[in-house]
Amino acid sequence: MAGCHVAIDIGASSGRHIVGQVVDGRMELTEVYRFENGLTRKDGHLCWEIDALAENVVAGLAAAHGHGFEPTTIGIDTWAVDYVLLDEHDERLGDCVGYRDARTDGVRDALELSGILSFDEHYARTGIQYQQFNTAYQLCALSREDRSQLEAAQTLLMVPDYLNFVLTGKKAQEYTNASTTALVNAETMDWDDVLIDRLNLPWDLFQPIRMPGTVLGKLRPEIAKRVGFDTKVLLVASHDTGSAWLAVPTHDAQAVYLSSGTWSLMGTENRSAICTPASAAANFTNEGGYEGRYRYLKNIMGLWMIQNVRRELGANRNEPPTWSELVEAAEAARAAGFHAIVDCDEERFLAPASMIGALREACAESGQSVPESMGEIALVVYDSLADDYARTVAQLSELTGVDYTSINIVGGGSNNGYLNQATADACGLPVFAGPTEGTALGNLMVQFIYSGAYASLEEARTAIKKSSEIKEYLPR
Repeated sequence: MAGCHVAIDIGASSGRHIVGQVVDGRMELTEVYRFENGLTRKDGHLCWEIDALAENVVAGLAAAHGHGFEPTTIGIDTWAVDYVLLDEHDERLGDCVGYRDARTDGVRDALELSGILSFDEHYARTGIQYQQFNTAYQLCALSREDRSQLEAAQTLLMVPDYLNFVLTGKKAQEYTNASTTALVNAETMDWDDVLIDRLNLPWDLFQPIRMPGTVLGKLRPEIAKRVGFDTKVLLVASHDTGSAWLAVPTHDAQAVYLSSGTWSLMGTENRSAICTPASAAANFTNEGGYEGRYRYLKNIMGLWMIQNVRRELGANRNEPPTWSELVEAAEAARAAGFHAIVDCDEERFLAPASMIGALREACAESGQSVPESMGEIALVVYDSLADDYARTVAQLSELTGVDYTSINIVGGGSNNGYLNQATADACGLPVFAGPTEGTALGNLMVQFIYSGAYASLEEARTAIKKSSEIKEYLPR
């Protein structure tokens, strides 16, 4: 079937190929392929199986053809900050180290103490929040560990850019993902030469930055032969949060956006960056968005916490509880009067040996009741997230001067009715939950607009309301 498009949406735990079509103004989605993803330890580092990812990208396109689809365009989105290095022959150098690896521990402090770069100046130039895994810190860590690899490299590509290169043989760095490197100037939306020089990074690494909606190229002949068709590879908002935010079905300037998945990304959409000292102190970020917008947001640990809890519980009883079982158990614990809150943003929750152990430790240290049962543990996670969301909305309002009137949740977390209601209660604002497939929809929306199915982002966002179920939760 021609006239369709494919969103290749890859997260930290899985990836999907989703075919999208516009029928009578409505967006229709068909999942045609799904695969697993995850980090493995290699040579002392946590790494992505990047070759397996590339193989699955191609296999999924062949699966789309097997289902009778011949897409006009395809687009790839993934998580941010991680990258691949290529040598002069375009061969990959080293592994694709993941952002949860510990190699960046202490890098910011070392830059500060040596006088190379203060975070205040770094933020003033890029508007990007401090995360110890920002690409700038990863490259500094690599330079310290193996400078020869960095000097041998001729190209740096973010993960979706590399997968695009595998498909097309063309190199470019898409803006929304490039912005998360903390090496792109917030005002010019281009590489910041002062920072690149200050951090002693090779200039040759960095490719031209291109905006979402740019055609990168067609498939390599050998790829087209394998998948059964040729098509255009379109740059979408390749940072998955950038895609997810496109799918927020609102035009309201007083709306808070929340992309709820492994990470919770909470904030709003601005037309200019906010790089003030107050914003830096609150650790809000100005990530690149579609049409040169800025996604002004804060990273919150998100459903990563409950995903790990579920995995640990499964290991103890041979199979993990279902998501509905976790929610029901949390509701029962709440009804029984259990209550404890942790700070989701503490580094202890980033990559603990045991998430359950880290939760219990945090509760004990703060003198609160220590969760023991499955329901109590789940309740701590859900209520702590809602509490964090409320703090973030208050900070956002203070920094922007806007009184927000609603919270709009997209992504897998929008299915969690307990967390949605807890968020409405904690924030004192109505919550609109959906669509669940926010990232894939946002990816496809750029392709739909390119194809002319919708005239603008505003028109596409209006169509989201007709195409998806949106649930409302009012504060109690």
